[in-house]
Amino acid sequence: MRIFKKYTAFSFVLISVLAIGACKKDKSEDTAPPMLTAVTNLTDRKTELQAVDYGDWILIKGTGLATTQKIDFNGTPASDSLIYAENESITVKIPANLTDPINNPITVTTKYGSATLNFKIKQPLPTPEDFSPAAGVAGDEITIKGNYFKGVTDVSINGVSATIVSSTQTEIKVKVPTGVTYGPVAITTPVGSTTATKTFGIRHFIFEDGFKNNWTNTSYSTTSLDLASTLNTRRGTTAINVTHKAFSAVRFRLVAKFATAGYSMVKISMFGGLGTQGKKVRISLTPTATAYDLVLNEGKWTDYQVPFTNLGNPTSIEYITFQEFSSFASQIFIDDVGFY
Repeated sequence: MRIFKKYTAFSFVLISVLAIGACKKDKSEDTAPPMLTAVTNLTDRKTELQAVDYGDWILIKGTGLATTQKIDFNGTPASDSLIYAENESITVKIPANLTDPINNPITVTTKYGSATLNFKIKQPLPTPEDFSPAAGVAGDEITIKGNYFKGVTDVSINGVSATIVSSTQTEIKVKVPTGVTYGPVAITTPVGSTTATKTFGIRHFIFEDGFKNNWTNTSYSTTSLDLASTLNTRRGTTAINVTHKAFSAVRFRLVAKFATAGYSMVKISMFGGLGTQGKKVRISLTPTATAYDLVLNEGKWTDYQVPFTNLGNPTSIEYITFQEFSSFASQIFIDDVGFY
């Protein structure tokens, strides 16, 4: 019995020593400097990627990575909370914005050194959201707002390259090229090209520093109407200054009627006077019965584009009407009216 106890006690000590030794072995660190070999996504960890996008989750493969302290992408650090490191891989989320539109090397810093992998991490395609003014002539400066404009190489209007005055990630200023008065706006970066949903310019003018193309004024019920106001213009030297009564209207007429074949939308710029924020102006085309509401912005010009599909798809137009539709007496400025 004592022999059993003796050997049992010895076995316990031996097992304890082995266990401690195993723990020490498990906790030993790879002290070699890190090496980076490849990048994959998280679902297919065997296929090496040649490029990824801003904001992607990726797996960085290599060795000596367990003690990772920092990861940066061309100088932009990854969030510590979005890094998980093992000896042969790191799971990390790329930041949403990086320094370069496409060339963003990955640098991993561990307890025992640093390593860099030259790798393409691409910004998304350019996303133009708006530009102003919405129309212009050669030499006018246009400001384009949006995102992912870094590295912009070309801005074209109706296929003609414009001179780029300045650019940031979210804004580009260009000059309208000679011979261009309207057309789609396309932006190109090293990643690719995007065409804006909004179209520049007006193909057929109703009002531009006065009436054009035989259109005339048939407005009704307004408190006052100045068709050549110089107080506040969107572009050029004059605009329409109207003080509305409730439900009064600015209305234009073309006796010969405008044929809409080859055109797709109405374009207009309006400035909301005091108290007009959120108020409505209802646009309609005669002879169709369909109308569309434009929401005003107080104290600023807003460029509107209304597709004919929202206005009953007329084949011809005799009247275009902009009616106050919030039962609110207000001052509004109107400029650059026409069709595209």
